[in-house]
Amino acid sequence: MPNRVMMRNMRSRHLAHRPPTALLAALVLAACVSAGPSSPASSVQPAPTPGVPVPTVDPTDAPASPSTVAPSPDAGGVASATQWGQAIDRLIGSRQISVAVRVGSTLTYAHLADVRRAPASNEKLLLSMTALAELGPDYRIPTEGSVEPGTLRRGVVHGDLWVVGHGDPEFDGVDARALAAKVHADGVRRITGSVVGDTAGFVRDRHAPGWHPMALDNVGLPTALSFDHNIGPSGFVMNPELRAARAVTAALRADGVIVGAPARAAAASGSLRSVVAVRSAPLAGILRRQNINSDNTDAETLSKILGARFGGEGSIAGGASVIRAWLHDHGVDARVLDASGLSYRNRISPLALTRLLAWALHRSWGGLLRTSLPAPGEGTLASRLSGVALRAKTGTLAQGISALSGYLRLRNGRTATFSILSQGLAKDDAQRIEDAIVRKVASKA
Repeated sequence: MPNRVMMRNMRSRHLAHRPPTALLAALVLAACVSAGPSSPASSVQPAPTPGVPVPTVDPTDAPASPSTVAPSPDAGGVASATQWGQAIDRLIGSRQISVAVRVGSTLTYAHLADVRRAPASNEKLLLSMTALAELGPDYRIPTEGSVEPGTLRRGVVHGDLWVVGHGDPEFDGVDARALAAKVHADGVRRITGSVVGDTAGFVRDRHAPGWHPMALDNVGLPTALSFDHNIGPSGFVMNPELRAARAVTAALRADGVIVGAPARAAAASGSLRSVVAVRSAPLAGILRRQNINSDNTDAETLSKILGARFGGEGSIAGGASVIRAWLHDHGVDARVLDASGLSYRNRISPLALTRLLAWALHRSWGGLLRTSLPAPGEGTLASRLSGVALRAKTGTLAQGISALSGYLRLRNGRTATFSILSQGLAKDDAQRIEDAIVRKVASKA
């Protein structure tokens, strides 16, 4: 691991641009909710319940420790004043706003950039990078039709047909019909028992440290076997496995397969044998739909896949540990307690976020990460930054936490990575300042 040197108190530095060197990739690697549309899965945290404290100040709201991040190549250079940088200084004033702007490997503007703050739904950027790197953009999540060994004989399942999920957050009625069609095509004509939705794939947790009690209004139960995003007619449902089993049962019967007993949900044993399977859309597409609308349930479900594959268990904590380890491997010390960004105790700095975004741009999946983020007029940027060429992730929590980070096309045609994290501002004020900062940066030569 290269030496990592502390950047302390990076206050209002707008540095003269210098062209990137051939060592860009190595240097970046060494360093290296959004206010969504009105829906149950929006990452906007509701106002806190009276009498229930919400942590907004943390000892980590300070310059990072010496081992946190390495400076960019120009970190020791003398700051040079620019008109656009001075304009951003005036926009920020004395507010609690941390900003970093980078073009290639060069840090071109920084204000409190090494101060770690709660990223809100910018946390989904960390999930997206980890998932793309560890699973690959073409990864398709299987959902299986399985039986107990020896129970499938001559077209009859002598017992139950199990529907076993592995974390596809988009499994729905279309997938249920496709699974049933495969069972029928495999020659099954009768099931003496039930279609059973497996509840054992992931830990059935829906909480992380730092979540406000009302956060549950913004995230469904992240399950290995989901159905219709785990949303029912009146909101989130707590037994999506039963809904999935019922949908498969109905599809089987429509195909002429006799099912002897009503659908149910239960924890499967480890002795099942997969008979057929359907697969999700590619991971890159799932991440795009997640990030465009800032879907918290999708984020925690995908994180549980990471936990199950690489972290010992498919839980929120297990997924967070994988993301945290991936960041550490890329030179970033961050506090990661979930994948959705609902935790007030998550922490990362704009300096670290811009380094990760710049590094990601040079990966094989970097373009897919960028296009997974909303552009002006899309999703959580539906009414913001019209006419600006950017892709960015929004983030909002109650108690005045706001974020905007992503990629911005400059007037000279180059691409900048930027991150703006703030606290203590009203939502409208924070977004107004974020948008004004972005427009100032976009206009620079």
